[in-house]
Amino acid sequence: MKKYWADFGSSVVVFLVALPLCVGVAVASGVPAELGIVTGVVGGVVVGLLPGSTMQVSGPAAGLTVLVADAVGKHGIQALGVIVLGAGALQILLGLARCGRWFRAISPSVVQGMLAGIGLVLVFGQLKHLATPLTLALGLLTVVIMLLWQRTPLRVVPGVLVGVVVCTALATAFASPVARIDVGTLSADVHLPDFSLLSTGVIGTAVVFALVASAESMFSAAAVDRMHNGPRTRYNRELVAQGVGNTICGLLGALPMTAVIVRSAANVQAGARTKASRVLHGVWLLLFVVLAPGLLTLIPVAVLAAVLVHAGWKLLGLKELVSLWRKDKAEGAVLVLTAGLIVATDLLTGTLVGLLAAIIKTAWDVSRLSVVETPEGVALKGNATFLRLPRLLDALDRVDREHVRMDLSGVRHLDQACGQAIDQWVDESRRAGRTVELVGR
Repeated sequence: MKKYWADFGSSVVVFLVALPLCVGVAVASGVPAELGIVTGVVGGVVVGLLPGSTMQVSGPAAGLTVLVADAVGKHGIQALGVIVLGAGALQILLGLARCGRWFRAISPSVVQGMLAGIGLVLVFGQLKHLATPLTLALGLLTVVIMLLWQRTPLRVVPGVLVGVVVCTALATAFASPVARIDVGTLSADVHLPDFSLLSTGVIGTAVVFALVASAESMFSAAAVDRMHNGPRTRYNRELVAQGVGNTICGLLGALPMTAVIVRSAANVQAGARTKASRVLHGVWLLLFVVLAPGLLTLIPVAVLAAVLVHAGWKLLGLKELVSLWRKDKAEGAVLVLTAGLIVATDLLTGTLVGLLAAIIKTAWDVSRLSVVETPEGVALKGNATFLRLPRLLDALDRVDREHVRMDLSGVRHLDQACGQAIDQWVDESRRAGRTVELVGR
């Protein structure tokens, strides 16, 4: 019985964290606020019941805000259901094909760069809502309350909720002339997907949604598993669960979902023991959107913008950037390149170029080749790949002996290009009257 009370208390904490974030992500994405809560409900009640992870909590994520806003701008909100449905179906297929763990095989610098780029776009996108002295003051007060509250003994109550409630109450009490959240009805905004909107662009967007959402969920799973001592995440099953959740969100025309590290961390830290916590948090969201949607109309847009600026700043991860730069400047450069291109172009372009840069860096690193000229000839150590071919040829051209001993015993890998170059040099040397002794090949 004790563990169920712990799950009940944790579910309330996660609900209080999720509510403002569901609304804020929806507004920032350019869709009705209640659709964000619908995604939170599906993430809690549906995904929460499915096998895969015990402590992870799913819902609309700040990391997908940029993608959703771009998709809605290009294809219209009516196409969102088709996109999310397609993304969910692809996630299910990837999970059934046992691709869950493959999403972890990505350079940390690209992941951090992707999150930093999303964070920057998120921050820049909210500045327009903080452009007047009054809205800026509300936003700053929200952030200050959020930060200071976490240092109080009452921090079991989420700071994000306290900031939103206090600043909303102040704006209401003083009848501040600021823009507020526009909330419609579920019957008007929840709709079946319109498959007549299918196009190459829509399908491509769905694929991007699936890959980014899957990667974020798998990264979150790895992080959450380090926070508790309970059952580990089963990645393939978790990917299927995420796909089922997104499929249902697509059928309802709601936002896409991922496993969200903020909610998941709150769940673990609040003492959750079983899946019941994340399922109950979805129930509380459902009751709220059904029984008290009017409360959302009191929240100033500037307050939610401040919440998202804070979330974007945390995604930026300056501490991790500085640490990575000091440890490996090349990895730091990949991070900066990825983040910068996401801001300058779009998420897909920035991430793909970042991945390419990481692959090139890795190829360069693993192709380290030491070419040492010895009294007997030349000795090679390391990985002889085509990337080091010019250096190898230069060293061989400098060899000027009648008897040459080429020691290849220290070569861990010899690719075809370097192998052919060595064979050609040996043949030319022997035709020139030299004696060539190959060792280790």
